[in-house]
Amino acid sequence: MHLAFLNPQGNFDPADSHLTAHPDFGGQLVYVKQVALALGRLGHSVDIVTRLVDDTQWPEFASAEEGYPDAPNVRIVRLPAGDTNAFLPKERLWPFLVRDWVPNILEFYRDSAPDAVTAHYGDGGLSAVLVRAATGIPFTFTAHSLGAQKLDKLLDTESLETLDKQYNFGIRLEAERLSMNHSGVNIVSTVLERREQYAHPRYEPAIGVSDDSRFAVVPPGVNLGTFDRDSESAADREVARYVDERVSAATGRRTGLPAIVASSRLDPKKNIVALVEAYASSPALQRAANLVLVTGSLDDPLHDAGSATRTEREEIRRIRRVIDDHNLDGSVIAFGIQGQDKLAAAYRYWAQHGGVFALTALYEPFGLAPLEAAAAGLPVVVTKNGGPAESLVDKDGGYGVLVDPADPADIAAGLQRALGDDWKRLAEAGRRRVHDHYTWDRTAEGYLAAVERAGEDGGRDLLPVHPYFTGEGEPPGVG
Repeated sequence: MHLAFLNPQGNFDPADSHLTAHPDFGGQLVYVKQVALALGRLGHSVDIVTRLVDDTQWPEFASAEEGYPDAPNVRIVRLPAGDTNAFLPKERLWPFLVRDWVPNILEFYRDSAPDAVTAHYGDGGLSAVLVRAATGIPFTFTAHSLGAQKLDKLLDTESLETLDKQYNFGIRLEAERLSMNHSGVNIVSTVLERREQYAHPRYEPAIGVSDDSRFAVVPPGVNLGTFDRDSESAADREVARYVDERVSAATGRRTGLPAIVASSRLDPKKNIVALVEAYASSPALQRAANLVLVTGSLDDPLHDAGSATRTEREEIRRIRRVIDDHNLDGSVIAFGIQGQDKLAAAYRYWAQHGGVFALTALYEPFGLAPLEAAAAGLPVVVTKNGGPAESLVDKDGGYGVLVDPADPADIAAGLQRALGDDWKRLAEAGRRRVHDHYTWDRTAEGYLAAVERAGEDGGRDLLPVHPYFTGEGEPPGVG
């Protein structure tokens, strides 16, 4: 089968350059790449179709086509979109999809159309709607995140008019309605995503969440070649020395203690402050372990905010206040680790020394990070809100510790449990759970089944395409 993945945000290259250097880079791109490679391993021909970026800051994205080493069935196809080929954030891409990118897709596939399309995010979904209208090629839609939930959260801080001007919510929401309505199958990571996110009133009447034929639950996977406990790489020894040096420099005599590890953006949604508060509230935790915050490209944010954004600086200020109020200097450490291979090596190191992984986000749509940590051998203590309630619990029991992210006492109790007598059982159970259910090969199989169903999508009522998306009208309002 020949499949095209539509993801116009333009940041794919074989070396995963800058994967964590911009808010538009990261989880979604890893997801698309890994599903494409897994499908290629199954013998299918896969194109990752994205935007050409010819920008001195992003030289890796400038060639029209490129491949991945050892993946002969997978290629990156970069097509122009915009008055300039400079990098553009996703909020600014919308007008160029209709005018440039979709016509370039149709021209590129004029003599060799794919059998099906998988569309990613609202901009990829809209593009697939327009390609389907022109060619009849069926598609699946994977939202990754939906704009209605983001809008709801941001309305607490800004007016609707201001938010629409900054994020183009009117355009995004209409694109998402069309995408979920015109797609043959909507791919979600969890049942909860389907029931909560697609049921938002802003998506009525585009999709009926009770219609099983319109959805497929296909969880993302863990790259076991990178993250598994037994997948040691050349980076492991180097990373172990680096972690030792950073912890030793920060903690002194506390160097030999296990680590409570949190690896996420310094974003209010990730609720790292509550994790620090939980640690600060528990002398037992402080005696048992150091708290280590892995902060991506920010090297020592608790002492030098450096290139941190305004939002990150505010989170650093809040974390710093808890540390100062409870005299936790030398017990709470923050430093950067960039690249999945190095992060995986650090996880293995901390697992070998009795550490645990913590994710206390207020809401986590799926939660791939704790599954990666579990694969590396770390017991996981994770928010009960969102995907982890499905991925880490089933009818046979629990494979991690779920906690209430709004309750520091509950977080502290969960961490104490994972660091205590349950450590070995949780470490083994979590890793087994990943191997049994959350690999990219499993994800690829789920995509194939969804794609086959997507071609059987006749007979339903389709929403009309808004005139803006045919180049004939003003942008839709957010309402």
